[in-house]
Amino acid sequence: MIQINNLSKGYGGQDIISEVTLSLMPRERVGLVGRNGSGKSTLFRMILGEELPDLGDIVIPKGYKLGSLSQHIEFNHENVLDECCSALPKGEEHNVYKAEKYLMGLGFSEEDFLRPPSEFSGGFQLRINLIKALLQEPNLLLLDEPTNYLDIISLRWLRGFLRTFPGEIILITHDRDFMDEVSTHTMGINRGTIKKISGGTQKFYEQMIMEDEIYEQTRQNMEKKKKHLQSFVDRFRAKASKATQAQSKLKQLDKLGTIEKLDNDKNFGFSFNYKDIPSKTVLEAEDLSFSYGPEFPTLFENVSISLKKGERLAIIGKNGKGKSTLLNVLGEELKSNSGNIRFHKDAEVSHFGQTNIQRLSMKATVAEEVGSANDALTRTAVRNICGAMMFEGDLADKKISVLSGGERSRVLLGKILANKSTVLLLDEPTNHLDMESVEILIDEIDSFPGSVIFVTHSEFMLKQLATKLVVFQEGKATIFDGSYDEFLEKIGWDEIEAETEDYVESAPKKKLSKKDSKRLRAELTLERSKKAGPFKKQVDKLEENISLSEDRIKELEAELVVASENSDGSAVTELSKELGSLNKNIETWFDELELASEKLEEVMNEYDEKLEELT
Repeated sequence: MIQINNLSKGYGGQDIISEVTLSLMPRERVGLVGRNGSGKSTLFRMILGEELPDLGDIVIPKGYKLGSLSQHIEFNHENVLDECCSALPKGEEHNVYKAEKYLMGLGFSEEDFLRPPSEFSGGFQLRINLIKALLQEPNLLLLDEPTNYLDIISLRWLRGFLRTFPGEIILITHDRDFMDEVSTHTMGINRGTIKKISGGTQKFYEQMIMEDEIYEQTRQNMEKKKKHLQSFVDRFRAKASKATQAQSKLKQLDKLGTIEKLDNDKNFGFSFNYKDIPSKTVLEAEDLSFSYGPEFPTLFENVSISLKKGERLAIIGKNGKGKSTLLNVLGEELKSNSGNIRFHKDAEVSHFGQTNIQRLSMKATVAEEVGSANDALTRTAVRNICGAMMFEGDLADKKISVLSGGERSRVLLGKILANKSTVLLLDEPTNHLDMESVEILIDEIDSFPGSVIFVTHSEFMLKQLATKLVVFQEGKATIFDGSYDEFLEKIGWDEIEAETEDYVESAPKKKLSKKDSKRLRAELTLERSKKAGPFKKQVDKLEENISLSEDRIKELEAELVVASENSDGSAVTELSKELGSLNKNIETWFDELELASEKLEEVMNEYDEKLEELT
């Protein structure tokens, strides 16, 4: 267990994390959420001892081992397998099979094992670092964006591994589905404070919204009361007969203090500009093939694509198979070895890709880069686009060289916004963005009237957007005319290996007579009722408590409005206290309800299986 006590950290006089106290319990897998720059990575560095807090401490038990995914690339061995094996714990140096298993799970072939790590792309080098972190068998695993650069196959393998990890995990990822499927708890950094709850991200954000609403209602009530008291003081301070009362009201006013208005988190505020064309067909590509040279394998061949207005074409498959290459060929960043590509003559194509991000001028400012995309834009228009990309005011004057990966991605999006587009080509557009920004981006892509071709590892994004697919699978690229859900149902990922299980062949079961089957069924049903009964009662009672309390909250809110209008300060105070107490109780009851429901479901599933065997 890790205990964090009264932790504070700031930079340049501004608090990032303030007076945080919390604990990490055994087997908890915690998803850490918060906007970019809120302090998530700072918290990681403090836990790892790479950075010291300004106040407070982090208590780590003796012998408790920490493991983390390092973004720093540095290798000391001649081949990939030896590099990974170097992370095996003392006494397990010869358990090479563990490294091989993790390498295969994360997309390396047996031929890759003996290749130098330096020969691989940055994404695969980060996978080597991830494997080294997993092989250390730490008590606590700290993972900062492990899903970046992983393909769908590797993501599914990692998800299964983390769900069975025997220690504790703190996970930062922009992939909400991945986080919810792995985590037991959600922990969020919001306005310098950290809160942890049992459950997923939706429950966490719903609670945050509810707490903000209660806070704002209390603040407004306080402001009304202060305004009323100030009005009384201003009117009667000069009158001798009322001077004493005015002085009393002034003291009340001083005692009330101030409740600060909540700062709103900055969000993207943009939409893609659309250029229409007088045609239903946007793109015709025929018999495309590509190889980087005679000594390299052919990545794809005979690929033909017809793209209509409004379609969303997703390019999916394992990394290294040619997804981004195909997108670059369509965007004419690369020239195909055969075939031809015909966009409609009036179509404007905007391309978001890693090569484009790398071409940003490091010496230019954000505003200069955005303005360079369209000379016709006024200074005001450029600044408006910068603001939409969360570079408001002086932030638009920051040099590209000092920006993070996520900030550079936003600059490139800003350059795309500077022009009207008929087709968007997007290569992993969600990398480096925080969870809230990812969801806003997906909504804006969905609302875009034009056509979209995109590469992503996010199954959430695929399910939300894709209307047809190019699938890199079994050594070839094929067109699937349907959604991602339809692809999973009809074809699926046959490269995903089933989880290994030990099967024991059992002797044939003797068939029961109807009389014995009926007797056993009755016994099992009675036994199930006895075991499930207490959990069922607990669930019913908690649901009743929550329902009654929610009804009472509605009554209190109505009473609170009346008391505020009547300037009844004591009533406002009492009602606010009861409201706060009820909301706290509801939060506790929801946590208890989740646990009780899980226990009830476990019991019911256990006996359903036993009863099924009797049929």
